[in-house]
Amino acid sequence: MLDQLRQLAIFAKTIDHGSFRGAARALRLSPSVVSHHISQLEESLGVVLIYRSTRKLSLTLEGERLLVAVHRMLEAVEEELVDLSSSAMMPTGELRLTVPSVLSQSRLTDSIGAFSMKYPGITLSLDFSDVRQDIIEGGYDVAIQMGLKKSKSASTRTLFSVKRQLVASKSYLADRPKVSRPEEISDWDWLELAPVYHIKPSFKKAGAKLVSINPTARISANDAQALYRLARFGTGLAIVPEFLATEDIDSGTVEHVLPDWNLDPAYVTAAWPANAPKHGLIKLLVNELSQDETLKNTHPKDDH
Repeated sequence: MLDQLRQLAIFAKTIDHGSFRGAARALRLSPSVVSHHISQLEESLGVVLIYRSTRKLSLTLEGERLLVAVHRMLEAVEEELVDLSSSAMMPTGELRLTVPSVLSQSRLTDSIGAFSMKYPGITLSLDFSDVRQDIIEGGYDVAIQMGLKKSKSASTRTLFSVKRQLVASKSYLADRPKVSRPEEISDWDWLELAPVYHIKPSFKKAGAKLVSINPTARISANDAQALYRLARFGTGLAIVPEFLATEDIDSGTVEHVLPDWNLDPAYVTAAWPANAPKHGLIKLLVNELSQDETLKNTHPKDDH
């Protein structure tokens, strides 16, 4: 069958070019090979397709009928190849993502929007939650996660890092003494993010030893944006991503507590099922996000 398909294509190319020699040049074969294939086709079909002369080729009635059918077949194949090529260049499909709610206020959301505009054939479903979701049970294709350690598994990739700050409202700090060390604020009113309550804050400063404290939380919440809103209202201290507090710090309603001391950054990681296709939509999204310079510039990886 495969040999006959090849013979049909050579037959059509021979008639299109008007000679064995012309078809041979187009197909990069010798004229004798072209003639041989057409003879084999005629033999298998039991009919004469081409009348041969020293000056030109002419089709028999059977040859004319077959040529119409072969042209129709070749056109259909060529159209399908073009469609497949276009699909490869413009991917289509659906991706389901789970993303930390706090990152809805970051440049990551802009980057996801840019991805959607670049690939309009891909439908995105976004689930924002600060409660870490299970990729398999939730039916997600990609899970964007935040943590204090870089991921090193084969089915994850660290995208960028986010600076964290200890903040409080100006009104909360107004009646409290000026402090210079983390130990001095361990008994203040702390607000903590419930999913990471077990991770106690550690502060670093150039020329000083690492200082870890174990404060007792007055309020615990599972949403980082709600936690920050409580801190901004004046309820207590909270460790939040820097981008949440930037505008309020600039306006003076919120202050950076212990500005000379630094916290470890949070790393934003993409995770996906281990059996995901190596060159599918998941990898396309992860590659686009990891190469997005706006994320790297906004959240520098070398914090301190």
